[in-house]
Amino acid sequence: MIIFGITLITGGGYFIGGNALAVESPPAGQAQAESAGLKFVGAGVAFGLAALGAGVAIGGVGAAGLAAITEKPELRSQALVFTALGEAVAIYGIVVAIIILGQS
Repeated sequence: MIIFGITLITGGGYFIGGNALAVESPPAGQAQAESAGLKFVGAGVAFGLAALGAGVAIGGVGAAGLAAITEKPELRSQALVFTALGEAVAIYGIVVAIIILGQS
């Protein structure tokens, strides 16, 4: 999976936009369609990676927070704050995706 991601990043122009080594420029309509398609890919990657990061953060913080709460119940509010900080990463990701899709 990691090798596929690296290949897609390094050769992304070839896989997504056609032949990356083409000398002649594409027609205006085709370039605009490729740009619109890449916006969706960029927004999806932005939100997908942010959601993945938030899931990892919430998983770790949630487990540690529950363990801390069982020993000291007064740590409940701090555990909740740390969990909310992990969730904020996903919110930032969806905001970036909306900004990418809103650009013309």
